[in-house]
Amino acid sequence: MQQPLSQNFEETSDAVDEVNQLKSRLWDSEAQFSKEKDTTTFRQYLDACDRVKHFYQEQHAKQTLELNIEIRKRFSKLNHAEMGIWEAMELLNIMQDDSDPDTSVTQIEHLLQTAEAIRRDGKPEWMQVVGLVHDLGKLLATFQPEGQWAIVGDTFPVGCQFSDKNIYPETFSSNPDFNNNRLMTECGIYEPHCGLDNVLLSWGHDEYLYLVLKDQCTLPKEGLWMIRYHSFYPWHREGAYRHLCNDEDEQALAAVRAFNPYDLYSKSDNPVDPEKLKPYYMGLIAKFFPEKLKW
Repeated sequence: MQQPLSQNFEETSDAVDEVNQLKSRLWDSEAQFSKEKDTTTFRQYLDACDRVKHFYQEQHAKQTLELNIEIRKRFSKLNHAEMGIWEAMELLNIMQDDSDPDTSVTQIEHLLQTAEAIRRDGKPEWMQVVGLVHDLGKLLATFQPEGQWAIVGDTFPVGCQFSDKNIYPETFSSNPDFNNNRLMTECGIYEPHCGLDNVLLSWGHDEYLYLVLKDQCTLPKEGLWMIRYHSFYPWHREGAYRHLCNDEDEQALAAVRAFNPYDLYSKSDNPVDPEKLKPYYMGLIAKFFPEKLKW
């Protein structure tokens, strides 16, 4: 028997509603939480305090190709500690990020602000988790003698010409690699379009957390890209270094750009209560991570 027209319409309408709900939960749908924010007030480095400027002077002078090769050998063993995700968040909370001109809240608050913004926009659980953990690589502060210049700040490739799209590009003149003609060509030691997997980005919390998580979690590749490249602003915000990228990096770029508003613009959100939110996020942590991870 043929269904009444009204019933067919209702079923179609229900199906459309379901599809729209699913679309709103796609990881790459446009961020809604920041629609009313004045985003021009963020990342204003020309007016940044001396603390931020001095940080980048030191970072740009010391992040050499040699340093990046050596330090990866040191940390690839993941033999510095064993702890769970929430334990790592609490340990991180004692640190201040000297490179950030946009916030003075604690590290655990920033992580929860990011995760909560993603959650409010109805993004999938794995992306909420990425927001929760994305800065945990800053635990490097407890493991390495180098200062914050080897932990935080915008990242950039080493082993090739420094782009003028980097923050304070004139300060690279103090880097020993700057006077190495072999390195200071557009591609340097790399082949054109070799892919970012084959490029050494300046060492810091992004790369370290990627090394920790890539074999110790069930996050999708989009989540790992968000973590690995979220501080690579000259690439995902300014369009630099595209000559080193391959087709897969275009997918990674979309992922990082989808994540960036939550990391950056949530810094002006209201304070959060870590203890109140802990039960919810402990449940998510258990879905994607073992009880203890090697760091």
